[in-house]
Amino acid sequence: QVQVVESGGGWVQPGGSLRLSCAASGIAVRLYAMAWYRQAPGRQREFVARITGAGGILYADSVEDRFTISKNNAMNTVYLQMNNLKADDTAIYYCHADWGNFEYWGQGTQVTVSS
Repeated sequence: QVQVVESGGGWVQPGGSLRLSCAASGIAVRLYAMAWYRQAPGRQREFVARITGAGGILYADSVEDRFTISKNNAMNTVYLQMNNLKADDTAIYYCHADWGNFEYWGQGTQVTVSS
């Protein structure tokens, strides 16, 4: 059974930092393209960052220079380090795994940025 489970969300003040984790089981993150998406209230789910099996990385323009995606293949976990958080970053953050015709979503973790 495949599972991708996010953790690390919470409340933080503007300018603060959080690190999200996505722990995968039943798949190998070294093979999959792993990505983070987010969905704010009343808005569509949007792409945040992606890391391929080979380590290629892509960011949304809105988070580049503030967020860093990484992975630990031995731990089968993907991370999203989020710095200098803004109110607009408030959303549910989802982990996504993609390999050919196979894709999986996590249940999401809430990130709230407010003073």
